Amino acid sequence: MAKPKLPQKAKLFAGIIYSDEETCNIAKQKLKKKYGHIEIKTNPIVFDQTSYYDSMGTDLKKIFFSFTRLIKREDIVKIKLYTNKIESSLAKNGIRRVNIDPGYLTLSNVFLASCKDFYHRTYLGKGIFLENEYRYKSKQFIFWEWTYADYKKKEYLDFFYEVRKMYHKQIKNKLSEKTG
Repeated sequence: MAKPKLPQKAKLFAGIIYSDEETCNIAKQKLKKKYGHIEIKTNPIVFDQTSYYDSMGTDLKKIFFSFTRLIKREDIVKIKLYTNKIESSLAKNGIRRVNIDPGYLTLSNVFLASCKDFYHRTYLGKGIFLENEYRYKSKQFIFWEWTYADYKKKEYLDFFYEVRKMYHKQIKNKLSEKTG
């Protein structure tokens, strides 16, 4: 009989869709205050793959950033609930001004938290689902049939490759500290 074993902590990241730079910065600062130092971030990336967020404004952009601190994977539920609170607090006249997508990276996958159920998402609790966006195999991220179109952009992939390198180094150093 196999015994349950806790998985290695994961690398927390977030993506923010926005049209107003100031609102995005407020959201980013709230996340930084709650989850700590931002290790790496992207420049703004044009977000034009869907009209789903048109109510947020025109000329939408997206940024990604990852945090230095690693998280327990099950904490993604609390994190998604917190990002929803930030979105609500920054809404104007009931319309979101930012969309915050938290997720985490492991050596073999990139996961996104969602409040929407679908056949490829796993329910975690408290209305939160988890979607595997990429798997890592043969030194590259591999898409799934459901991978969002924007997640196939080179800028996104470059970010996740860099975050994976940092994460790999970080867990390797932690392992060395334990054995050293």
